[in-house]
Amino acid sequence: MTGDVVNLRQFRKQKVRTEKDKAAEQNRISFGRTKAEKQLTKTLNDKASKALDQGKRETPLDDTDDKT
Repeated sequence: MTGDVVNLRQFRKQKVRTEKDKAAEQNRISFGRTKAEKQLTKTLNDKASKALDQGKRETPLDDTDDKT
């Protein structure tokens, strides 16, 4: 009828370790990208930005609004 004796200090430390491991795993999933993936994303964003800029129309400056 006797149960196992558990050291509460060690139990608390182990619980904290497992919680930190879970958080670290979530961060690896969320933020862990390889250098190639980051570079690919940057390249695609730059390409999209250039395509957007090329499609803009420039309006000539109107000098009649000058009040001097």
